[in-house]
Amino acid sequence: MEFPVTKSPPAFSTTDSQADAPDVVLHLTAGGVSVVIDATGGRLPAVTYWGSALGPQTADDVFALELAATEPTSGNVVDVPVRVSVLPEQHAGWEGKPGIVGHRDGADWSPKFTVSAIEVDGETRTDGRLVETGGAVVTVTANDAVAGLDLALEIELLASGLLRTRAALVNSGSGVYTVDGVNLALPIPVRAREILDFAGRWSKERIPQRRDLVVGIHEREGRKGRTGPDAATVLSVGTPGFGFASGEVWGVHVGFSGNHRHYAEQLSAGAQVIGGGELLLPGEVRLAESESYRSPWVYAAYGDGLDDQAHRFHRFLRSRETHPTTPRPVTLNVWEAVYFDHDIDRLTDLADRAAALGVERFVLDDGWFTGRRDDHAGLGDWTIDEDVWPHGLAPLVDRVTGLGMQFGLWFEPEMVNEDSDLAREHPEWIMQTGGRLPLRGRDQQVLNLGIPEAYEHILERMSAILTEYDIAYIKWDHNRDLIDAGTFPTGVAGVHEQTLAAYRLMDELKRRFPGLEIESCSSGGARADLAVIERTDRVWVSDCIDPLERQQMMRWTMQLMPAELLGSHIGATANHTTGRTHALSFRAATAVFGHFGIEWDLTKATEQENADLAAWIAFYKEHRSLLHTGEMVRADEIDPAFQVYGAVADDRSEALFFVAFLTRATVSPRGRFTLPGLDPERRYRVAPVVVGEPDHGRADPPWYSDGAGVVLSGRALATAGLHLPGSFPERVVMLRIEAV
Repeated sequence: MEFPVTKSPPAFSTTDSQADAPDVVLHLTAGGVSVVIDATGGRLPAVTYWGSALGPQTADDVFALELAATEPTSGNVVDVPVRVSVLPEQHAGWEGKPGIVGHRDGADWSPKFTVSAIEVDGETRTDGRLVETGGAVVTVTANDAVAGLDLALEIELLASGLLRTRAALVNSGSGVYTVDGVNLALPIPVRAREILDFAGRWSKERIPQRRDLVVGIHEREGRKGRTGPDAATVLSVGTPGFGFASGEVWGVHVGFSGNHRHYAEQLSAGAQVIGGGELLLPGEVRLAESESYRSPWVYAAYGDGLDDQAHRFHRFLRSRETHPTTPRPVTLNVWEAVYFDHDIDRLTDLADRAAALGVERFVLDDGWFTGRRDDHAGLGDWTIDEDVWPHGLAPLVDRVTGLGMQFGLWFEPEMVNEDSDLAREHPEWIMQTGGRLPLRGRDQQVLNLGIPEAYEHILERMSAILTEYDIAYIKWDHNRDLIDAGTFPTGVAGVHEQTLAAYRLMDELKRRFPGLEIESCSSGGARADLAVIERTDRVWVSDCIDPLERQQMMRWTMQLMPAELLGSHIGATANHTTGRTHALSFRAATAVFGHFGIEWDLTKATEQENADLAAWIAFYKEHRSLLHTGEMVRADEIDPAFQVYGAVADDRSEALFFVAFLTRATVSPRGRFTLPGLDPERRYRVAPVVVGEPDHGRADPPWYSDGAGVVLSGRALATAGLHLPGSFPERVVMLRIEAV
């Protein structure tokens, strides 16, 4: 059974039969979080504590905690205490969603696994039956000889305090074993009573929604073949009324870009869990003898408040070797400037204007390839359209790079138009089932990358373009859901294989072209998850860059990902998605707390707007290190008319805060706001920052009006606060905070 977990031998290992199985209890602690894992009696591991760090624990302490956590038997259920493992088992009396959903011709659907080995990787010490360690990988191997199944279950506590788990299932029996689902779950205490997850739609992603956790299951299924604009993203359950600053919260995120599920469940016996996994379509995983299936990672984040929870995700992402370390370049994408109207003179003029403003990356969007004059044709034909580009892309690429900017190019590798040479030559490469083509979406179909020949064709075409031209960046789009996504001619469901093939394609392109950056764009923010971000360098939060909408979408997408991974651009004065018009200062101040860029026809900017754009670009370059390494802080809402958020340096020496005025308040003046997250014992100067032409409004309080600001302690700023500046609605006031 192959299940690569560690690069070095485990620091602790035990192998035994069930009769002689060691009673091992693991206490893991890292990043202010403790996890206690019961791996006693040859049973699958169960998490008996997950929450705030417990501090040093002796063997007696932890086993006493285990005893204290053991539930009594309940009436009218099984005659022993029900124990829910990380992979919940029906044979143990668990009546909720099972961990393994599968069968062998109708049998072997309720496996009973016996642990054969436990391995712990990390700095460990053993004290009797206790293993206490910092962040570590725990791998448990087990089998059920009757069902003919082997299992490797991996649990890892990362340095950030983020917990993650996944499972690999191997068919060690005879015949085919059908896997319909692998669901991983973690217990949460009964004081966790309120659910928060997210909804959304195209151009309005990440809408928070709350409800009570009651008996039964709250389940969010994603059946779009991609993460989806309506994805749960992080499904959390916390103490009633939890906010950004306080209130315990436990959350899960499924790191998978295809079909998936998140859920929270409470049984009538009182136990409650949160969990998730890949959502497998019928027949997608049928294991022949010795074949295996590995689930995606299910990430779990505990926090005292939503900011604390988000920081665990952010610290993990920033700790990766693949996390972008170069300053995130100011990006100009020309989509909303030219759409499909590609003209070399117009584009080189835009490049000249962009370079003069200080733009560092120029991206040519959809419309450069054969037959692509609108969105009805050409997808799949990844060759330069010679009618539009008689000399290829070289004149534009050379102009852009000669100006000192990177060149980026748009692709949509997983899609195909029926009106394309590729579809005419290989109609069998279109995903389909039932002897019919699926309904079109955006006038396109899905190209089945699970077919090796189709995969190789797309890899070859993209590699040819990337080899011929100096391309530093791909905007990787994905503009339709996977409906009736089967493989011709069998019609067998193919979302699982399609998702893995897309990962392989990204990985291989990154291997072939070191330094290549990829943006995950999927009708905007419909593929934003921790699996796609392993392979990409940012996500496009939404196709809507109306700043009023983006204030909310950026705020809540940061529950999972930090600012430097979130594409955030200045659009035109009149937004092409909503039709609203906004001042440049509001558009720019909203975009600057992210991976900053421009999506605007610069030829239509006035002289004053160009001057202001240059000032905003300079401001972003000056502060992007703080914005992209600092700790995100969001103040709890005191008035829906405005919101306060910012980035605080790791050493608490400085911060940049934003006060976004979203609408008109019921009362005026509005009173005070607070600035959380600073060192309570240090003193700070808080001063206004004005970029470009000021337009925030009138009736400023004295501390703001003279521009010098005020000096107060971090404690006073977090508790007493400051009186709000005056402002029109749909404006942002920025504040620079420096320790004195």
